[in-house]
Amino acid sequence: MAKDYVGRSKPKKKPAARSSRAVSHQKRFPFALALAVIAAIVGFSVLLFNIKGSAPTPAPELSELVNPQPIAKPKAKTSLPEPPKERSYVKELEHKQVEVEPAAKPSQPAIPYQMQCASFRSRDRAEESKALIAFAGLESQIKRTEGENGAWYRVVLGPYPTKRDAERDRHILQRAKINGCQIWHWSF
Repeated sequence: MAKDYVGRSKPKKKPAARSSRAVSHQKRFPFALALAVIAAIVGFSVLLFNIKGSAPTPAPELSELVNPQPIAKPKAKTSLPEPPKERSYVKELEHKQVEVEPAAKPSQPAIPYQMQCASFRSRDRAEESKALIAFAGLESQIKRTEGENGAWYRVVLGPYPTKRDAERDRHILQRAKINGCQIWHWSF
């Protein structure tokens, strides 16, 4: 036979009767602790009041005992002298000309720099890497290199006239999560 759980009401709970045990477990105010804290505060206040102004004065030095000098009264504040209206160096600099020699440009390295970001056995994977670099906003090249183990497809960027230019592009690639690029002198 099926029971009707939807129409059934919840059973009512009976209120628990308070026993004398429940009352004894309630926390009381800690009068002893409060009295100890108040006594400590009052004692500290009395101590501070008694030592106020009783600091020892430093002993005079021997030279002060032999030649006592009267204490000078503080001088009244005097007004500061007015600064001159125009500084002397301003007049000197009005007619002075400074000649600056242009700094010598650092000599360009004989061999420019290149950055290699990947090296693959298959051209398809090299093309994928080149596409990722293009999404970062840089142009790369795929160079085929013959080695002892066969052909390698290198993904390179450059040439860069300075290493700083290559580093700048490497940071752009690192922000695009393309890591592992190496900077070398250009090999033809």
